[in-house]
Amino acid sequence: MTKEKHSFDSLCSTISKLRKENGCPWDKKQTSRTLKKHLLEEMKELTTAIDDDSPEHICEEAGDTIFLLLLLTQIHTENGNFTISDVLEGVNRKMIRRHPHVFGDVKITSEMELQKQWEKIKLQEKTEK
Repeated sequence: MTKEKHSFDSLCSTISKLRKENGCPWDKKQTSRTLKKHLLEEMKELTTAIDDDSPEHICEEAGDTIFLLLLLTQIHTENGNFTISDVLEGVNRKMIRRHPHVFGDVKITSEMELQKQWEKIKLQEKTEK
């Protein structure tokens, strides 16, 4: 197991434990709606760290943001809506689909072409939904 996989699995396990019967009262009472304000706060702190060009601060705030996103996912897993695997597989498929110039045979010669391709794919995805 890679260090990254172990770290990710460990964090997911920690979050699951925080939500269990003997877990943390704050974590157990969270919902999608209550996490919204915390996500916005953490994203603001992350963007400030980026503006400050502080790798240590970016690392910390990225971690806080990831924690909240995984907590949000855990809540939805408990409610039977989706799992972390659904989230990861879904975004991976989306990124592959939206990058045919990397994962397919599409040739891109400019950033403007790339932007047009991206928008075309996004529109196609919306139409299919």
